[in-house]
Amino acid sequence: MPDILQGEITIAQTARDEATLRALAALRIEIFRDWPYIYDGSLEYEEGYLAEFLSDPEAVLIVASAAGKAVGMATASRLAGQSEHIVAPLAAAGLPVDRTFYFGESVLLPDWRGRGIGHAFFDQRERAACKAGATHAAFCAVVREASHPLAPRNARDLGPFWRQRGYRLLPGATAAMAWKDRDQPCSTAHTMQFWSRRL
Repeated sequence: MPDILQGEITIAQTARDEATLRALAALRIEIFRDWPYIYDGSLEYEEGYLAEFLSDPEAVLIVASAAGKAVGMATASRLAGQSEHIVAPLAAAGLPVDRTFYFGESVLLPDWRGRGIGHAFFDQRERAACKAGATHAAFCAVVREASHPLAPRNARDLGPFWRQRGYRLLPGATAAMAWKDRDQPCSTAHTMQFWSRRL
């Protein structure tokens, strides 16, 4: 897959070596500390998560870099290779498990947002999914109450962006994922809502 140049940014599919995974684990922790995930993560957990997610040979890791430093990343892998708590809600919603790609995170540091990089992340993951024979793509996002004490006044709703990309919310298709919020003493369960589209 060719690199994509976006001004100062290079967006490219990247090898999964140990140093890259460590840098991206730190990037995930930094970005997910913000709303809406407000995640208080650990480097050890993140490195393990990324290694497991990307263990599928057909998984893709796409990195946005500026001056040689990663400023954003996106992942995608076959749904069939995901854990049951991801697979079950999507199968129940009618998605073909063996022909669906599951998109993990798509994260970008604030200073680089609004430059089309998010679209490039989706473009590259959708192309990789089609190349692998997938007919559908899906992802999930955390559900947060607008009244949450850590919600910023100008919180951005990504729903319009996802709909513009052709994704639709799957009614009733949710999963529970646990992590420690910054304002909580321990891990708690969070509702994750699934979205999908036909490729």
